[in-house]
Amino acid sequence: MTDQTWFLPAVLGVVLVLLVVGVVLLAPRRRRRGQAGAPPHVPTAQAPESGVGEEPEGAPEGGRPGLVDVPLPETAAPSVEGPEPVASRLVRLRDRLARSGSFGQALLGVLARDHIGEGDWEELEDTLLAADLGVGPTTELMESLRTRVRVLGTRDADSVRALLRELLLAQVDPAMDRALADSPSLGADDELHPATVLVVGVNGTGKTTTVGKLARLLVASDRDVVLGAADTFRAAAADQLATWGSRVGVPVIRADRYGADPASVAFEAVRAADEAGADVVIVDTAGRLQNKAGLMDELGKIARVASRRAPIAETLLVLDATTGQNGLRQARVFAEVVPLTGIVLTKLDGSAKGGIVVAVQRELGVPVKFVGLGEGPDDLAPFEPDAFVDALLA
Repeated sequence: MTDQTWFLPAVLGVVLVLLVVGVVLLAPRRRRRGQAGAPPHVPTAQAPESGVGEEPEGAPEGGRPGLVDVPLPETAAPSVEGPEPVASRLVRLRDRLARSGSFGQALLGVLARDHIGEGDWEELEDTLLAADLGVGPTTELMESLRTRVRVLGTRDADSVRALLRELLLAQVDPAMDRALADSPSLGADDELHPATVLVVGVNGTGKTTTVGKLARLLVASDRDVVLGAADTFRAAAADQLATWGSRVGVPVIRADRYGADPASVAFEAVRAADEAGADVVIVDTAGRLQNKAGLMDELGKIARVASRRAPIAETLLVLDATTGQNGLRQARVFAEVVPLTGIVLTKLDGSAKGGIVVAVQRELGVPVKFVGLGEGPDDLAPFEPDAFVDALLA
């Protein structure tokens, strides 16, 4: 009886210990299963230090980062949105530009007068210059317009409008190639690589926002896109880009610390896009203009390092259309630093400044490829010369 009294509590004790151990061991597994439907923790792409011209070596401990989604906090994470189709956004943006047609109205107001004197021609020239058309283009257009009006002897508003449209369209130059490289192409190794798009411009022009809007535009065109947050010197830039990426389900490669090497982030973004078979990788760059030498070194290194994985297909300059001649000075600096292939004009919500399209194309010799006409996520569209001129003269 004494043996049984001792044995039973011992057995119960052993069983109790085993139960406790089992609960402890199984608890983590149950938590993981319970979180299966939630966004996983995603490591960011750390940017290892590398010298100018050197290919970044390796990644942070735990392996080189691959194609990753950067999640938002659970309280702010939106569902994936469906971007507006390209065709419908073009119609909406045309209408918006036409409704602010103060530029065309001012021109036609002068040209429709019964008698156009020297003072009227000067008023017309001032209107063109105020619209940021530029001195050279304005002089050419005025000379052509005065000659044509004098030779044709026309005075009715419709005829003058048609003549003005023809001359303005010639200044905008519809023959320029405005297509964006948005498909994989063969590299030097005869392998297909994603189209790499570098986006440059000073802070405050809407550069990072433009990268997000461009991603939405490409997603609406059924392109697979990866974003690279290589503006590592502005703390909010990577977070802002991650927000844009989350909204349309586009993965973002970013550094895990402030001030990381931008070229390394760009390289990781291109490598991740390449390995995932994406169509396009868009790299956001820093927009500092404190000194041209530093800007040249940084952008040159980004382009050089990123192109070791895939050739650079596009370098787009983002300009604020409302900054006028200051924007043109910025454009000159960037054109000296990197070979630009296209321009994105933001904040073109008032056609009174529409002449900047002509001025910047004339200055840089590269086409305006996209325009932004508002703050909405889909307020970015491919630039159409005919529609733009028609909207100016509406």
